[in-house]
Amino acid sequence: MASRFSLREGRIEVCLAARWFSGISMGMITIRPSRSGEGERAIEIWRAAVDATHDFLSYEDRLALDELVSSFLPQAPLIFAVDAEDRPLAFMLIANAHMEALFVDPAVRGTGVGAALVRHGLELHPAMTTDVNEQNGQALEFYERMGFRRTGWSPVDGQGRAYPLVHLTHQG
Repeated sequence: MASRFSLREGRIEVCLAARWFSGISMGMITIRPSRSGEGERAIEIWRAAVDATHDFLSYEDRLALDELVSSFLPQAPLIFAVDAEDRPLAFMLIANAHMEALFVDPAVRGTGVGAALVRHGLELHPAMTTDVNEQNGQALEFYERMGFRRTGWSPVDGQGRAYPLVHLTHQG
């Protein structure tokens, strides 16, 4: 999907080629930092995205992760992709050139919003790294299409659970 970036009033705007998805036309989106009061929307996006893509999680682990994420996500320095009405559609979290999180509302998945966030992150950190659950094949394919390469593997996730991680680095 073709996209065009422009800087306006300190915000990055991304023009995506028009594409209809469940009645939503993806036109102009803006990439901007999260604001106070948007934590609940970030949690909504996280929950919907995890429910749509992380079917490998046990029920107990899903609940434990929800509690953990709900405790820190509202205060995290997120980068949002928002629509023309300034409603968050997706977010990412980058710390020390490592993308800790990228979650896209399932209603706009496949429209280029996640790719726009990753491209923005790569402009800030050309050799950005990330980790992906090995069981999340769609995410692995997405990152590899974006230019990331596998650089390692861990048998457990960041909480020590038996969900192997694939370590990726962008090859800029």
